[in-house]
Amino acid sequence: MFDFVNRKKRIVQFVLLLAVLPFMFWGVQSYRSESGEGYVAVVDGEEIQRREFEQALRDHQARLRAMFGGNFDNAMLDSYELRDSVLERLIQQRLLFREAVNNGFTVLDSQLVNEISQIPEFQLDNKFSKKQYEAFLRNEGLNPVAFESRVRQELLLQQLLDGYSENTFISDTAVGKVMYLSEVQREISQAQIMPEDFLSQIEPAESDIKDYYDARQSEFFLPERVRVEYLVLSLESLAENEPVSDDAIQNYYDEHQAEFGQPEERKASHILLAVASTASDDEKQAVRGKAEGILEQVLQRPEQFSEFAENFSDDPGSASRGGDLGFFGRGVMVKAFEDEIFQMQPDEIRGLVETDFGFHIIQLDEIKKAKIADLNEVREQIERKLKLQMVSSVFGEASEDFSNTVYEQSDSLQPAAEKFELTIQQSDWIDKNATEPAILANEKLLSAIFSDDVLFDKRNTEAIEVMPDTLVSARVLEHREATAQSLSIVRDEIVGRLKKQKAADMAIEEGQAKLESLQAGEDVAIDWGESKQVSYMQPQGLSQEVIRTIFKADVDMLPAYTGGKNPQGGYSLIRITDVIEPEMTDKEKRMNFSHQLQQMITQEEMSSYLGGIRQRYDVTVKRDSY
Repeated sequence: MFDFVNRKKRIVQFVLLLAVLPFMFWGVQSYRSESGEGYVAVVDGEEIQRREFEQALRDHQARLRAMFGGNFDNAMLDSYELRDSVLERLIQQRLLFREAVNNGFTVLDSQLVNEISQIPEFQLDNKFSKKQYEAFLRNEGLNPVAFESRVRQELLLQQLLDGYSENTFISDTAVGKVMYLSEVQREISQAQIMPEDFLSQIEPAESDIKDYYDARQSEFFLPERVRVEYLVLSLESLAENEPVSDDAIQNYYDEHQAEFGQPEERKASHILLAVASTASDDEKQAVRGKAEGILEQVLQRPEQFSEFAENFSDDPGSASRGGDLGFFGRGVMVKAFEDEIFQMQPDEIRGLVETDFGFHIIQLDEIKKAKIADLNEVREQIERKLKLQMVSSVFGEASEDFSNTVYEQSDSLQPAAEKFELTIQQSDWIDKNATEPAILANEKLLSAIFSDDVLFDKRNTEAIEVMPDTLVSARVLEHREATAQSLSIVRDEIVGRLKKQKAADMAIEEGQAKLESLQAGEDVAIDWGESKQVSYMQPQGLSQEVIRTIFKADVDMLPAYTGGKNPQGGYSLIRITDVIEPEMTDKEKRMNFSHQLQQMITQEEMSSYLGGIRQRYDVTVKRDSY
């Protein structure tokens, strides 16, 4: 309850309030912008403008920040995956809205009014308050017209989707069978017959080696390769040559102390008596009375604080640890709780502190004082930062100059190297799919290196940006055409392949023979591994293919035996010694399972429906524009 997500509960509720329904159906019209600004996708002739996409992206990023706070990795905020998912949701909005309109769905004004009036944040004394409504929207930078348009569209789309979300049917018989299959367990043990056990017995014939080579010569071609020399111009490389004075380093250190320190942290424990912020005054008073009674006992026996927390705290995340919340700095806990903690002394106990979660009794356990790193420890860090600041303002101009130099003096990289004080580097042999060195593993750069101008006319490549603020120009030193390797060169590789292939065949052949003997009731000496219980829901590390094999086996007589190829190329023998039947009489469990199964079917149908819509409409995405 006082764990991370629940600490953000009020924020999450607020975010959900604004969304009302899932984000994927939010605000088709409210994000509309004027044309002529560029677009990121076209849905059935209608453009999704860049401004709309950027606004949707900012909204989504803001929700993530609000939900995860300081624990959120900012690198995720601008990832390709996140941007792609936001655009895909905007496309789905367009498609679903088009479907709703084409199918004649509509939202009456009375429906809209009723929906908005039921939102708790717009109510005062359990009644809708227009003043509260307008103030709330104003604080969030919204206006009633735009907000009501959004809600109207949500309701319109919800009508379209209710046919899937509310009418999924699954029979009780089907629920029972799926529940049984998901929970029935079989006790098994395994024995692995591995190819490695047969390698020493195999020596491929020369004729087999030659036949293998003749049939697969294309696999032994060496691709077209080059050795290149190249220059790298980056912020880092320009910064290396910039002088920074000791005074500048000292001044930066003095003015930015917060960057080089560890802020104060405090370790605390608490006992939470939970009550919802929306509870009635009588409910809150009852919980407060209970909390005050516990506080009185804690103050009488402070050494037993952890025991009181284990027995009385409603925070499952910390109660089992005696209320221990660990070390934290400012900005992590809710404000009222944090303000109290940072006024306390070690071993001090305070209460009651009221937050949206309820009433807290707090004990401060330990203080870690703020620390400031010594200048000598951070000198190199400051120097590098100052150097980068000095060159960042001129990097654009330097990049253009670098590009012009390698182009205008294309017969050598030396002029550019001397002008920008760079070192010419050389690669080993690389091909068109090279991954090393990483600085050259850029599709555009490799394409330029293997172009006719560079290969045969011995020109520099253009300056290509291989990563942000990093340009590379290369020229070819040596070039080799694609060539077939002779049998003598690749003989050992072929021998290894043939031995592995034959060893795998022998392992499978022996495994199948032993399985036949076991199923015939014969006594076979096998070193079975440790037994374990497996099911479809708890495969214990086994692949789904192996699990299916186990549950397809006839278990009328135990032990039963089955087997199949293993991922290592050998054979797995499996002994089934017991069948553990699931408990099927728990009605509540059965109802929960039925609900989960209905949700899965609904999601599957929704996915199919969205896929079908996508096929019926013309959708074009400008992948390079977002």
